[in-house]
Amino acid sequence: MSAQGSDLPWRHADACVIVRFRLTPKSSKDSIDGLQATAEGPAFKARVRAVPEDGAANAALERLAAAWLDVPTSTVCLVAGGKSRVKSLAINGDVQAIEGRLQVRLDALKT
Repeated sequence: MSAQGSDLPWRHADACVIVRFRLTPKSSKDSIDGLQATAEGPAFKARVRAVPEDGAANAALERLAAAWLDVPTSTVCLVAGGKSRVKSLAINGDVQAIEGRLQVRLDALKT
């Protein structure tokens, strides 16, 4: 189970995993619904109810990603794409465990 391939929406960094999301704010619900191709590579499709002002949508994405991966919110941090629809979140912690959770979630989205 290697996350080094360019066909995955995440990559390893120092003591964390960087995960790419394509965010749609002002949605009717908070959810992660699948994968979407972006210029940066594949990204998880995420929707949040929050509006994209004052960082509300970015904070909502951090909370959604933490809940989706069952990790503490404090371990999830936006590292790129603050003003873009394509965001990169750093998930800090045990890289192998985080990668395993991401693979399980990815496999579930494909079924």
